[in-house]
Amino acid sequence: MKTIPISEIQNYVGANLGASEWMKIDQARVNSFAEVTGDFQFIHLDEEAASKTPFGGTIAHGFLTLSLVASMGPQKSLVLEGWQMGVNYGSDKVRFLHPVRVGKRIRAHWKLLSVIAKTETNYLFKYEVSVEIEGVETPALIYESLLMQVVAA
Repeated sequence: MKTIPISEIQNYVGANLGASEWMKIDQARVNSFAEVTGDFQFIHLDEEAASKTPFGGTIAHGFLTLSLVASMGPQKSLVLEGWQMGVNYGSDKVRFLHPVRVGKRIRAHWKLLSVIAKTETNYLFKYEVSVEIEGVETPALIYESLLMQVVAA
């Protein structure tokens, strides 16, 4: 993480903040996500049946890929001086563009789109997050992430 004075944060709007480390998507992770969410569609779990689809094998749930963005973010975060905590504030847009085949690696690319002071201590950060699939030109997803940073008064 990089700590930035509040007075300088606008200098980072529009900046590409880099990419996270690669993360491998394995069948065990996909199976666990299916158990937690109750989404047991065969394209995620049945390798034989999924091999007969245009995907050519099992794929990760789109929402699994989206949920992993949180673990791929802290490596490239900007935090304001006096930072106390960050809170997920939601999203403005999510688009699932390409399925993630089981066995592939993914990583997230972060770009800061805006920072808005909501109060004297709360700052709303909007990031564009693109999840790259190793060896695939089209990203798995593009996501506009909203994160609230709370600083000391």
